[in-house]
Amino acid sequence: MQDPNEDTEWNDVLRAKGILPPKKEKEITEDDIIGMIENTIEQKQNQSKNLSNMGLDELDELEDSEDEAVLLEYRQKRIAEMQAMAQKAKFGTVMEISGQDYVQEVTKAGSEIYVVLHLYSRGVPFCTLINQHLSQLAMRFPATKFIKAIATTCIPNYPERNLPTIFIYYEGQMKKQFVGSVELGGPNLSCEELEYMLGQAKAIDTTITEDPRKARAVKDKMFADLADSNDW
Repeated sequence: MQDPNEDTEWNDVLRAKGILPPKKEKEITEDDIIGMIENTIEQKQNQSKNLSNMGLDELDELEDSEDEAVLLEYRQKRIAEMQAMAQKAKFGTVMEISGQDYVQEVTKAGSEIYVVLHLYSRGVPFCTLINQHLSQLAMRFPATKFIKAIATTCIPNYPERNLPTIFIYYEGQMKKQFVGSVELGGPNLSCEELEYMLGQAKAIDTTITEDPRKARAVKDKMFADLADSNDW
């Protein structure tokens, strides 16, 4: 016998003619309610992820078909994020200064600004390498102010044995210093290693969380052990 509650076209015709009683509504269980709530939460989370990755033009295109209040909220949020990023991205290059610029460019750099100052000498090859690394990092982290200066123009009679020297300032206060070749990891220092060191000092917002110098030390030891074994 055919189930009168079954969803079929024939049963729909019989219900329309009054032959069959109206279809009984399915009783909603507690599990059904939980399922609906979880599904709604998942949809909202997916919508949030999708919208957060959209540009302003894409959000504009959706305004006609989506909830305008939700879209307006996300649009305003994206505008605020872009404005904040643009405000922070003030720099992008390594500025050369002299002693007379020091106060204005370093200690008075402004609020919420990290300053990385490299004191160098043209006669020290390691200083040249540091300047090359800083040029790359300055482009990638334009919210940080990168500065270089010939050491003796800022500090008269500054000992060359202390070069290269890197000072890190935040809101005019020195937060970290790397003085000399040893503290900076030696003349084989890579840009990635310098990035990690500046990141640990909070001067840049790097994604490098593991010290690359450890991997280099392991590799150097492996080569040293291999060389020793070949001597036999």
